[in-house]
Amino acid sequence: MTTQEETTISAVISILVENESGVLARVIGLFSGRGYNIESLTVAPVEESRHQSRINIVTSGTPQVIEQIKAQVGRLVPVYRVSDLTTLGPHVAREMALVKVVSSGESRTEALRIAEAFRARAVDTTATSFVFELTGATDKLDSFIDLMRPLGLAEVSRTGVAAIVRGPRTI
Repeated sequence: MTTQEETTISAVISILVENESGVLARVIGLFSGRGYNIESLTVAPVEESRHQSRINIVTSGTPQVIEQIKAQVGRLVPVYRVSDLTTLGPHVAREMALVKVVSSGESRTEALRIAEAFRARAVDTTATSFVFELTGATDKLDSFIDLMRPLGLAEVSRTGVAAIVRGPRTI
């Protein structure tokens, strides 16, 4: 009998749920109760007339664990639909970050140059600080934040991943 080690993969799971009190707690409780990690979480109403919200969760595990997560979340009430966007084909995944940099002199100038290269927008400016708004793939935001560290990175606030399948297909 041979054992095969399965590699850990990252998955973007979108869940369409009833927009009611306690639903998010049940979904998150399932993750924490079984020891699954949540790398990113976003939730917002998407269909006001139907009282539905969409939860996007980025998690990781073996393909078997990801399938277990989808099956267990799908059994929760009131979950309407569970989709793993990473297996549905091409998808768009973005997040937004607000990044505060406190600096002066050459560091301040360099922070502005890097922000321009990343297409970050200064949404607040004082004599000693900037708050940059940046939208893009998680890797892009991570790179920008890493470059700002030596220039006076003071604070970061991120939205988490919002994702949707490309083309006419829906979850």
